[in-house]
Amino acid sequence: MTSPKPFRIDRRRFLRTSLAGAATGPLIFRGLLANPPSSQVAHASFGAGGMAWADLTEIAGHKNVRVVAVADVDANRTAEFRKKFPNAKVYADYRQLLDKERPDSVNVSTPDHMHAPIGMAALQRGIHVYGQKPLTHDLHETRRLTEFARKKKLVTQMGIQIHSAREYRLAVRLVHDGAIGKIREAHTWSSKDWGDNGEMPRRHDPIPQGLDWNLWLGVCADRPFIGQGWYHPGNWRRRLDFGTGTFGDMGCHIFDPVFGALALTSPISVRSEGAAPNSHSWATNAVIRYVFPATRYTTPGTIPVVWYDGNQRPPAEVRALIGKTPMPDQGSILIGTEGVMVIPHVAPPVLLPDEKYAGMKLPDVGHANHWHEFIDAVRGEGHTSAGFGYSGPLTESVLLGSVATRFPRTTLEWNAAKLAFTNVREANAHVKRSYRAGWHVPGLS
Repeated sequence: MTSPKPFRIDRRRFLRTSLAGAATGPLIFRGLLANPPSSQVAHASFGAGGMAWADLTEIAGHKNVRVVAVADVDANRTAEFRKKFPNAKVYADYRQLLDKERPDSVNVSTPDHMHAPIGMAALQRGIHVYGQKPLTHDLHETRRLTEFARKKKLVTQMGIQIHSAREYRLAVRLVHDGAIGKIREAHTWSSKDWGDNGEMPRRHDPIPQGLDWNLWLGVCADRPFIGQGWYHPGNWRRRLDFGTGTFGDMGCHIFDPVFGALALTSPISVRSEGAAPNSHSWATNAVIRYVFPATRYTTPGTIPVVWYDGNQRPPAEVRALIGKTPMPDQGSILIGTEGVMVIPHVAPPVLLPDEKYAGMKLPDVGHANHWHEFIDAVRGEGHTSAGFGYSGPLTESVLLGSVATRFPRTTLEWNAAKLAFTNVREANAHVKRSYRAGWHVPGLS
């Protein structure tokens, strides 16, 4: 099989292609407190550095946004914020910000374990929420946020910004148009390895000046601080209590076009073929097998979807289907009854075999600014394409993989309506966790 001829579409990176355009997707109604189109949106950020800074910078670029406040537990990460937004208030505790300020919208761009507590607290105050992926740390949290936002008709958006990019929108459209027929199976992967098989350091380090360790821990159990990046600022993704591993970090991104293209709902089972996490950190090199009910875009019966990370990749017989086409470092392969699609992360999808699809006229799907789409919806102009009504079920599917890794080589049967595993009762202990004393959040804990 020869390599496919390049498509004649724009291959610019996402952050350039996502700066304008109209969005398509499921309707999320604007909230009761949404501003009329002519008004400014008062916006606050939870988090001042890293991804929070990226989110805030994009949102603040909207001409109708006024940044009023930020909350960050690490004062060392607020210097750039203070310089760019000198009139905005700065807090360490997110609860104080919500008690003293009344923003119209917020972005929740903290470590995973605080997504749900902060997001729910904002929603309960009638505030529209842009929440980073994964939507929450645990399955129960995801369901509760999704239900609450829907009930109150608040505007929401999850931070899977590639969802609004031309590349992912095109992949979804091509499947919906039947370009490769009905989908028989899907394989999706990431080369990242947010896990740690080593020993936990046997030391307690001084808490850095400016970091409020108690606030950083938030809903999680108290413990001593360990420095050299064990937790803060970067490696919390590896830790069971704070992050969600590679599948939580990248699964919501890379699984997104597969989830949307196949119109998937909730899986009926999930099985991990990789190693279990240790007492403190997620494992690496995961292989997680999902079985979903068939949809109008798949062959009848059930549809298998397999996730791989670290060094793991689809088996040789799957890789053979793409011939000389390079395997992306991160991406997906959809196997249809009429052809195969490779969805790189992030580049235009590739249709195979080459000789069948060469010269095919591709639909114009446009592109959108994921952040501005959220603000426009808050103002009553349009709707979001990755609101919690869509990204909640997507996140639940991803997080089921984290539970499965705790029970290697065991098929877990899932009842989505009951939010419970039906055949391995022990697995239900990982659907919902307890928050530590003093951090109770109504509707969550």
